[in-house]
Amino acid sequence: MTNDTGPGVPEALPTTLYRIVEQLGLERIDRLWIFPPLMRGRREWGLVAASVYTDNLERRRLHSASYTAECTGQGLSVVHDLKEQGDAPPDRFHRVMEGVVLRAADELGEPREIVLEGKSKAFEEMMANFDPKTLEYTPA
Repeated sequence: MTNDTGPGVPEALPTTLYRIVEQLGLERIDRLWIFPPLMRGRREWGLVAASVYTDNLERRRLHSASYTAECTGQGLSVVHDLKEQGDAPPDRFHRVMEGVVLRAADELGEPREIVLEGKSKAFEEMMANFDPKTLEYTPA
């Protein structure tokens, strides 16, 4: 699949980020890695990784949230798949993200790292970068 300049689905990423926070708990999320989405017309595929605090201060649990989204005459469809991938020391996650990019066969670009450290202000600042019309999220 090629990544074209189509409009994609602007609501997909913010919806996915809200879902991650809803399922994992904002106070538990240390960092997010947002990979550039793949778009074809009004369809979009994306990936977000989240490191989550554990009881062991020297380790973080890694979760991946893939999504597929499509906007048609029937409306908007966003499907999320949040999976726990394992845990590791936080200093290893940079190499893990590099590995994800390498295994993606040139379709996935470098992720943008967002430091949340469980802080609502950091999450709000990140979400302020989205068009407000894309932020109409209804919890599951």
